[in-house]
Amino acid sequence: MKKLLTVFIGFAHDFAAGAWAATVVAVAFLERTGLPSEVAVVLQDLQKEFFYLGLGCTLLVFITGAGRGFTYVEDYYGKPTEAARKKMLMIKHLVLLVIFGGGTWWQYFLAFG
Repeated sequence: MKKLLTVFIGFAHDFAAGAWAATVVAVAFLERTGLPSEVAVVLQDLQKEFFYLGLGCTLLVFITGAGRGFTYVEDYYGKPTEAARKKMLMIKHLVLLVIFGGGTWWQYFLAFG
């Protein structure tokens, strides 16, 4: 059962990250439609909905990411490579945190700015 939960948490984590990226693209696409002002009001509300959906996806990424921390397999590739693996994971997650933060800020700016 633990292995199945590990796979599900990993799937939910990756799916939420992809859904978040889709909300960023949707908000940017709606920003560039150039439709008349009557329609733009409706699109502004839709952008806000996508922004809040993106926040929910980000929350799910953080929650499932914490869950993945509990299922981390130590020494999966052997002791010699474990230090490099941990360092690479830290760097990857710092880069992704900057991307998520920047993307969410951009979404907010487009939807509410």
